[in-house]
Amino acid sequence: MVTGKRTAQLLGAWIVFEDEAGQDLKPAKGRTWSRRGRTPVIKVTGKGSGRVLMAGMVCVKLGRETRLIYRTQMYRGRTGERKGFRAREFAELITAVRRQLGGPLIVVWDNASTHHSKALREFCDRNSDWLTIVRLPHYAPDLNPVEGVWAYLEKSLANLAPRAIEDLAPLVKIRLRNIQCRSEVLDGFIAETGLGLEPP
Repeated sequence: MVTGKRTAQLLGAWIVFEDEAGQDLKPAKGRTWSRRGRTPVIKVTGKGSGRVLMAGMVCVKLGRETRLIYRTQMYRGRTGERKGFRAREFAELITAVRRQLGGPLIVVWDNASTHHSKALREFCDRNSDWLTIVRLPHYAPDLNPVEGVWAYLEKSLANLAPRAIEDLAPLVKIRLRNIQCRSEVLDGFIAETGLGLEPP
């Protein structure tokens, strides 16, 4: 990351941390208030399949407000349906982030197989004048602030029991929009990684 910070300073670039996650219909458990001796119980059917797929980017630049940019998809569990984002969709997301933020990007992401796909490598090579890729070590979720976004989101959905994936998707978007509006929370996720943004 030291090299990435130096590069960001030289290029005037945004450092963009990327990660994907999924939220299914099984509600996360959370604590709540109730009358003594009456444990609240949420009934769930256990039926229904699907997940809300999410790709998120926490975008950081010295002197600028930290940003969260994301995309969601619904996976309904149908035969032949893709369970994750494709290379083309990652390319479109990165291009949209560049348009939204302006200036070059240094994208920091993990070693997911899609990130190594030929189509995505070719996209990165074609746009190397404004796009630099930095790969995290093989298993290092503690270094990616987007993991904090997913944990915060899951906690905010605790004890909710939507009946179908079509009910869950809008809830996920509302919660992500709420996080988007709170740059101090995003700064907290960065602080949790222990990564300093100041170049050495």
